Amino acid sequence: MPVTVWVLMFTQALSMSAAPLIVFSGGIVGGDLAPVAGWATLPIALVMVGTAASVIPVTRMMHRWGRRSVFVLGALLAGGSSVIAAMAISAASFWWFCVAGFLMGGSVAIAQQYRFAAIEAVSSGDSGKAASRVLLGGLIAAYIGPELVVYGRNLGPIVGLTADNPEHLPFIGAFLLLGAVCLLAMLVLLVGYRNQSVVEVTAFGEGRPLGQIFRHPLIWLAIVASAMGYAMMSFMMTATPVNMHKIIGHSLMDTKWVIQSHIMAMFLPSFFSGWLISRIGHHRMIAAGVLAYVVCLAVAYSGHHLMHYWWALVLLGVGWNFLFVGGTALLPLCYQPAERYKVQSVNEFIVFGIQATAALSSGWVVNQYGWDTLLGLSSVMVMLVVLVLWVNRRSRSEFNPVTG
Repeated sequence: MPVTVWVLMFTQALSMSAAPLIVFSGGIVGGDLAPVAGWATLPIALVMVGTAASVIPVTRMMHRWGRRSVFVLGALLAGGSSVIAAMAISAASFWWFCVAGFLMGGSVAIAQQYRFAAIEAVSSGDSGKAASRVLLGGLIAAYIGPELVVYGRNLGPIVGLTADNPEHLPFIGAFLLLGAVCLLAMLVLLVGYRNQSVVEVTAFGEGRPLGQIFRHPLIWLAIVASAMGYAMMSFMMTATPVNMHKIIGHSLMDTKWVIQSHIMAMFLPSFFSGWLISRIGHHRMIAAGVLAYVVCLAVAYSGHHLMHYWWALVLLGVGWNFLFVGGTALLPLCYQPAERYKVQSVNEFIVFGIQATAALSSGWVVNQYGWDTLLGLSSVMVMLVVLVLWVNRRSRSEFNPVTG
């Protein structure tokens, strides 16, 4: 792999540590600061909303200024939103904490472009390997984010930020440390990343019209695999702590173990998923993700014991990786270099818009209608991927984006 891919993987580990930190802290701090109990997870939801709202402006800026400049801007945005979050917690301001979450979503939208930048640094045959290497950074980020709460527990008072609730002090320090981590990511990008040599055009709209590009079913396989992979993962993962702990009564430690195992399962397959694509192809990779999701649903339907949840969430993580890496690696084969930004912007908007909708609705669905209903809706997402796979059963990755 080129040095650029490793630089992006390392930067992904630093920049994306913001997401697990705000997921870890959002419910706790949000629950204490929210004026209405039902709004406790709003800061977390706004991260996803901010991501979905930012993807099109982000790709337009990258087209105009290049990826490197926008990547640096994203690291600065992540650092700035971290400081806002720390100050909001110190001031006990729920709404400023929500603002920080939304801005952090913008930085996440920029960091999500790392995988496409990595793909541009390698040949088309290595695109899956490049994307999976970058996703490995998410495994490191999942560890760094929550650990900042431990290392930053005494930092707030040192810089003059205190809290009326002593339990919030570690989170103030954690977000301050996150700001430093994001600045380190910015330095790594400035030193180690250069824009790749690809065909450039002078206007965002040049290349084929979007209607022509999206007329071919293969591009829909790439988008639907990523979108439904993310949607079902967010739908089930967000609802699992509610159902396990609050409804069924499993302990908080058991619930934490299941979620941690799920996150590990999301990213550990990246050690081999890129190689697997080169061996079996994009279609079979996506089909393997569908199979993991089908078994996940079967296990989840079968009972409510601890190991039912553990196996279901581990399979959910593996299925997400196969679907997301498979869809990401397939997408660049469906467009010309001149069309990359506008196609990527549509892809990201669909993927993260659907993810935000799934995450926002999952808690309501499981509370109002129950776990089985949530699983039934999840099965619809799997069936949609199966349908698009069937439509593309004779299409293969050698589709020529020039001729369509």
